[in-house]
Amino acid sequence: MACCGHPIRRVNKDTPEWSFSRTVALPLARLTDFIKKDNLVLVAFVPHMPKIPGAISSPRGAQQRHLLKQVDAREVLRQLRGQDFDSHKILERHAGLSSSRLSAAVSFLVKKGLVEKTCEGKSNAGRQNNALRIHAGYGHVIGVDIGGSNVRIALADMKGTVLGKWSASTKRTSSPDVVVEQIRNGVKNLLEDASVPHRSLLAVAAGAPGVTDVDAGVVVKTSYLKGWKDVPLRSLLESAFRIPVAIENDVRMAAIGENWMGAARGFDDFVFLAIGTGIAAGVFANGRLIHGTDWTAGEVGYMHVPGAPEEAARHGTPGSLESIIGGEGIRKQWLHSCNGAGIAATRNLTATEIFERARSGDLAAEVVLNRSAKVLAYAVYNISLVLNCAVFILGGGVGMSTPLWAATQRFLERYNDPAQPKLIVSSLGQDAQLVGAIRLALSKADESV
Repeated sequence: MACCGHPIRRVNKDTPEWSFSRTVALPLARLTDFIKKDNLVLVAFVPHMPKIPGAISSPRGAQQRHLLKQVDAREVLRQLRGQDFDSHKILERHAGLSSSRLSAAVSFLVKKGLVEKTCEGKSNAGRQNNALRIHAGYGHVIGVDIGGSNVRIALADMKGTVLGKWSASTKRTSSPDVVVEQIRNGVKNLLEDASVPHRSLLAVAAGAPGVTDVDAGVVVKTSYLKGWKDVPLRSLLESAFRIPVAIENDVRMAAIGENWMGAARGFDDFVFLAIGTGIAAGVFANGRLIHGTDWTAGEVGYMHVPGAPEEAARHGTPGSLESIIGGEGIRKQWLHSCNGAGIAATRNLTATEIFERARSGDLAAEVVLNRSAKVLAYAVYNISLVLNCAVFILGGGVGMSTPLWAATQRFLERYNDPAQPKLIVSSLGQDAQLVGAIRLALSKADESV
């Protein structure tokens, strides 16, 4: 590859080794798009190539150096989002940057006010250690979780510390315009309560249920919000706040949250399984969130496994797997189990309450729990065969049930080849979506560096 006629080399985020690409013509104006598309995090000139006289001092050379410094700066920010660093040397190893390029990127960020240096004693060599950390007060971001029954909003600083939360019901009306107005009012209240000026807001990220086209910023369709079809949510929020906005599917947003601060921290390959009214998955492979060609990756509620209905789901109806282990499917199992046992069913029990009854020795509830766990184990095992992911994380109101996790784990112990899936419960719980929204908003803000 070449930028403005100069060959460069690259490192992919997923590949620690230096790798050389073929030389092609790439105008400077397209370099940023290329970097985003190819997920590059490091770009450098091949050192043995001859220099072109005047290239370094030319305006184009200066512009090129500035662009590469921005790329390096974003990688430094990505590293600092995970942890503070006690020295340049440690950060240098994590970021994979040379000392000179790291120093240039850090100086750039310190000058802008995004990163702070603090003295943390001396190294073994007697030199002063300069710890690096994100400057929390540089600005603020907004994370939004739009659900079928309510909308939740969080205000956070640049380190991701939550400064306030706000929520409102969407049951009366969930039209896009009304929801956006609710979000606007919620943000206004949060800013007033925290004494934060509106001008300090740098980005907003919102998660919505259903099929979401992240590139276009459109909620394509969802059965959880009435009237939401091809809703340009990103444009609506950008018009409301006049700052950059990112949108994402709510379950994938939860997976982002778990990867940043939850049970999936440190894992590049994992599946977040959200089980509530419905069931869906957020999939990370090689450190990247998977969306799919039609933005439907992770719609596992339509999966067919032993013990689930064989008929294809009709439009607007639950998928095969969801019809068994979604919240409503579990309640239907409960009523059927009670009728089969000739006992009166308590009709208003939730799925988690049914599972708790099973743990207390209720035989009808045990039948429901065991069938649900067995079907879930089939689904987890089949997904693991395709992805070979390190861990499955159970989330959602139903998925976080301890009896369901324990029973599913027992069934999974039967399946050891080629590798037994590891199953754990979400550590963020119902906050996973909001935490993920904050992380996505921070990433969106970092793009402006």
